[in-house]
Amino acid sequence: MTRALLALGGLGGAALLHAGPGATWLPAVRRLTPGLAGEGAPGHVALTFDDGPDPRSTPRFLDELDRLGCRATFFVLGEMLERHPGVARRAAEAGHEIGVHGWHHRNSLTTPPGRVAVEMGRAADLVRAVTGVRPVRYRPPYGVLSAEALLAARWWGLRPVLWTAWGRDWTAHATPESVLETMTPGLRGGATLLLHDSDCTSAPGAWRSALGALGHLVDHCRSAGLRVGPLAEHGVG
Repeated sequence: MTRALLALGGLGGAALLHAGPGATWLPAVRRLTPGLAGEGAPGHVALTFDDGPDPRSTPRFLDELDRLGCRATFFVLGEMLERHPGVARRAAEAGHEIGVHGWHHRNSLTTPPGRVAVEMGRAADLVRAVTGVRPVRYRPPYGVLSAEALLAARWWGLRPVLWTAWGRDWTAHATPESVLETMTPGLRGGATLLLHDSDCTSAPGAWRSALGALGHLVDHCRSAGLRVGPLAEHGVG
């Protein structure tokens, strides 16, 4: 098992083993594993969204991204994709990258053995069936990577990527202003930003705070001379 984890090139395998795979959501651990955290090219900011596709909200994000002339990476849940394939297909056709966020939004450390691997592959297969493109990235729910999730991602050809900055946009009290305030310290070259295009695992309507902040976030990055786009253009592999 140790050799297998260390073989996950570019993920900071030794640091993960020292800290424990399940601790990857902690900022200190992500700093030890910059590739896993999503540290990319110094002139680029990666824009990512979790938990969709959601027909109530994701199309609004797609419209805003189209207005901004910006593409992003959407980490989708298999159960949501199965219900709403057309929304993800639209995102892919618009040039957005589709990644895997698992089948259900469950902590891999509390999931029965074997289920994470099976559901990850099932979600990856569905992404390919819906979009015509095999996904290459995986973001674990809650940012928690178990040893099984790490090995399963390698087996299915998925690179785990977390984030360097988030907007805490999932809470009931989040607003566009609070999202901007929370994210602004992390708006720098090489950052990977985490927002949510669905409230299926969040407070009802919480996605509105992310949507309201989106244009300001992109404008802030561009005014600093930074390009904004998907992880596919971020230089993280």
